[in-house]
Amino acid sequence: MTAATASPVDAVLPQARGPLSGAVLALLRGGEPGPVDAAGADPFGDDLQLALHCCYELHYRGYSRVDDELEWDPRVLGLRRELERVFLDALRKDVAPSDDVWSAVDELLVEPVGPAAETGVSHRLCRDGEMWQLREYVAHRSIYHLKEADPQAWVIPRLPGAAKAGLVTVEHDEYGGGDPERMHATLFADMMRELDLSDAYGGYVDAVPGATLAEVNFMSLCGLHRSLRGALVGQFAVVELTSSPGSERLVRAMRRLGAGPASIRFYDEHVEADAVHEQIIRRRVLAPLLDGEPHLTADVVFGIRASSALGDRLGDHLLGCWDAGRSSLRRPLDGGAR
Repeated sequence: MTAATASPVDAVLPQARGPLSGAVLALLRGGEPGPVDAAGADPFGDDLQLALHCCYELHYRGYSRVDDELEWDPRVLGLRRELERVFLDALRKDVAPSDDVWSAVDELLVEPVGPAAETGVSHRLCRDGEMWQLREYVAHRSIYHLKEADPQAWVIPRLPGAAKAGLVTVEHDEYGGGDPERMHATLFADMMRELDLSDAYGGYVDAVPGATLAEVNFMSLCGLHRSLRGALVGQFAVVELTSSPGSERLVRAMRRLGAGPASIRFYDEHVEADAVHEQIIRRRVLAPLLDGEPHLTADVVFGIRASSALGDRLGDHLLGCWDAGRSSLRRPLDGGAR
């Protein structure tokens, strides 16, 4: 197994996976990339998603030895905008449009039952997953959870009073109610160390596929664009309304596999917290937001459906790899797939 390491302040630049990510990385290293054509790229592929991830990280904690001024460099922003258009266009083609928010929310609250329906990643890990698969899952999830709630924080100044207050209530819990030791990102890092994984911020970016990056990139995309504030609220609703059952299954998986208390604590926290957050999101965020800005209904549904589709895409990747007996990561963890 890989020994755990202390988290650095800034992430290290990843390795390029093609011309788009190569162009972004060249800019971040102070160079001048040649012309690139994002239009023909796979919108969900490794190259485009890594390129977007690198652009977005400039708005979070940045990179070691990368000039912070590049966050607003017109060349980086121009390339990022081309990548976003390809990604966003593909998502809009993939999900059916609707303005029926409450039907979309009700669908999130229905847990399929029966052997044929219980096929997701948390079901697999709970039922018969192995420790190497659990560790891989945590490595995938670290791309988001080590900055949990940060992408959604971008939307706070974009919301009106009542919806803003409701969302901040949820965010306050995500940040540990003011206690840094109880921040969800801190709890996740504790779990990673207990599972003998590195808790370095961005430490597994080179190991995860485009499907993992796409989930988090969608959060950043919506959070950083005021025009997509409704979609960001929809995305956040997916997280908060669906988390409790999956977290409960992951608690059972952790216990079955003999994981320690820090691992159980992270998901146990989400079983309770997100059950409360579900009500806050429905009644104190979505309801006042749509009462005041009813034109955002279609955007909220888009956020719900696009986020769900990206989650399904990642889940299919993990289960497909595990069914074939191989790692779901680009480079297996020590003690991983056989």
